[in-house]
Amino acid sequence: MRLKNFYKTFKQMKMNKLTTLLILSTLTLIVLSCTTSAKKKEAKECCTAEANTTAETCCTKDTQVDTSQLSVLYFHATRRCATCEAVEKVTKATIKELYSDTIPFHSINREKQTELAQQFKVEWQTLMIVKGDQMVNLTNEAFLNARTKPEKLKALINSTIESML
Repeated sequence: MRLKNFYKTFKQMKMNKLTTLLILSTLTLIVLSCTTSAKKKEAKECCTAEANTTAETCCTKDTQVDTSQLSVLYFHATRRCATCEAVEKVTKATIKELYSDTIPFHSINREKQTELAQQFKVEWQTLMIVKGDQMVNLTNEAFLNARTKPEKLKALINSTIESML
């Protein structure tokens, strides 16, 4: 429907047919490319790091978070920017390096796991550390430092976890 509107607009502008065809073809390729990339990325989405998976593999959607033990939760959307991916990468690597996977790290797609997002009152990308009724939100610092100062984020994650143990 929208392509027909573009065609009418270009036709009214009295552009020649070859130029119109070239513009429409380019727009079609851009739309198809974006749609394909989003679908591929969505298919590779990972819901939890506990299943020994990476961001390139898929895992179960029924992640359960045991709040009686200390856990690190990263809520994200289906489509993620480079900073969102960096927050997850730095956090996951920090947990693995400092705690040898003894502390669970959950990467949760808040758009697909809406019950978990509602349970933790999350509406946006969020990095938090929870234990019982304690919740420490590290989102602001994570997004400020994940790409430019990952060592600062690593130190913050470590000090927060240590204070909650």
